[in-house]
Amino acid sequence: MNIAAQIIIGIIALLHLYFLYFEMFAWETRGRKVFKNFPSDLFPKTKTLAANQGLYNGFLAAGLLWTFFIDNIEWKINIAYFFLGCVAVAGIYGAMTASKKIFIVQALPAIIALILIVIF
Repeated sequence: MNIAAQIIIGIIALLHLYFLYFEMFAWETRGRKVFKNFPSDLFPKTKTLAANQGLYNGFLAAGLLWTFFIDNIEWKINIAYFFLGCVAVAGIYGAMTASKKIFIVQALPAIIALILIVIF
């Protein structure tokens, strides 16, 4: 797998680790600053939902990080395809249902990494 794809995979994994932290541990503090339009009284009520979402982001990060420890190139690429595909689908769905910005932050980097893997 080419170095550019690996760098982007690493960045995406780190981003999803941040999402894990943010949604699981900083929802009621940092969340209020990030989601200014979200009613303040709903942060405590949605803490468990956000934590669940953060856990899923952690699984995506773990899958992407796993690719750095796989020696077999065919498996490495297939695992990268799977987890990057999951990230892209989640980002597209988020863009359609929550905020268009999610496409830029989440889906687009995954799509770029997928393209880099395919063309190199």
